Amino acid sequence: MRTRPPLRPLDRVRHSARRAVAGLPPAFWWLWTSTLVNRLGAFVATFLSMYLTVDRGYSPTYAGLVAALHGAGGAVASLGGGVLTDRLGRRPTLLFSQLSTAGSVALLGFMEHPFAIAAVAFLVGVASNASRPAVQAMMADIVAPEDRIRAFALNYWAINLGFAISATAAGLIAQYGYLWLFLGEASLTLVCAVLVFVKLPESRPERGPLTPGGTADPRVTLRTVARDGRFMGVVALSFLVATMFMQAYVSLPIAMSLSGLTSTEYGIAIAVNGVLIVALQIPVTRFIEHRDPRRLLICSSLLIGYGFGLSAFADTLALYALTILVWTLGEIINSPTQMGLVVRLSPLHGRGRYQGVYGLSWSVAALVAPLAGGWTIDRFGADTLWTAMAALGTLTALGYALLLRTTTPAPPVPKPAAPSPQERPATPEPA
Repeated sequence: MRTRPPLRPLDRVRHSARRAVAGLPPAFWWLWTSTLVNRLGAFVATFLSMYLTVDRGYSPTYAGLVAALHGAGGAVASLGGGVLTDRLGRRPTLLFSQLSTAGSVALLGFMEHPFAIAAVAFLVGVASNASRPAVQAMMADIVAPEDRIRAFALNYWAINLGFAISATAAGLIAQYGYLWLFLGEASLTLVCAVLVFVKLPESRPERGPLTPGGTADPRVTLRTVARDGRFMGVVALSFLVATMFMQAYVSLPIAMSLSGLTSTEYGIAIAVNGVLIVALQIPVTRFIEHRDPRRLLICSSLLIGYGFGLSAFADTLALYALTILVWTLGEIINSPTQMGLVVRLSPLHGRGRYQGVYGLSWSVAALVAPLAGGWTIDRFGADTLWTAMAALGTLTALGYALLLRTTTPAPPVPKPAAPSPQERPATPEPA
């Protein structure tokens, strides 16, 4: 009997790539393309502070205030976008968010009065973040349960790939004037709206007599979400995870400067994060997608916490890059696993609201983490902050271990037997 020759390295890569993308519906790929185009044009949020201080001459304090208002808009949008996703539908919410983002971003580029800039920045934060619950809910609607971890990972990969390209492109475009950044983002956001309008049908399941007794599923409100103790526990743990991640963009550059490193060296170090995600997200997800989410979340929390904790021993570019490698591995594991868990805990007709409340944990962390990190470094030093991050990672891992101690992995569902969105039960899937 003849045996097949071993695959060459390039053939193995192609085979792995085909397995990673196989079996996902066309609607997912249009949604994925929309995400990628959106992130390719995400210029303004990245360079907003530099635009205000360098180009417009405002103080760092004012730039921080505008950034905080932009983040506060995102917090409002997390809840509002979730409600609209369930009430109006996924497609209308996406279209409304993208059209309003395009208009408000373009408007922001022409604002000159400080109050007007701050007000429009808040509107941009609301508009640009309102689509997130809709994207996640639509992905859960159109992708079979056994493929969701892989789908969320591919979407996260597109976000990071788009961000890496846009950050580089934005620096080049800004040399010709910051206004082109605002107009460029507005234009690409309009392209996203066109893609959604032309290619994506509404995926929200219709209400009906879905329960065994023939009665309609109960109405889900924000109060329902708040009373879901297990889900709110996941949201609280997500806030702790997000608080650790946010230190990479505020506290880490401060600590590296205190070690005598330059902003260029920080840029090189943090680039390790994006490169690793683009290179490893898909193969790592293939390895973890059918494993116990409880163990994955515990492991990822420890990697994130101790990855940041190791920064206390770093004083060179190479050592800082090594710490980033550790917590990036935790990020690669955590993101799709956490999103899959959120979907499994969400009732069918409440996915928008559940996703909105989950997203709120990240928006609040974006406001709290910079303040807490800066205050800790000022009062106690950077080493104390990194020690606290290691302790926070341990606490988060313990929280997942306790909260999900009765959790068993969802068994794979055969594709031919996968129910349509209208046939799936209204109760949360087993977590």
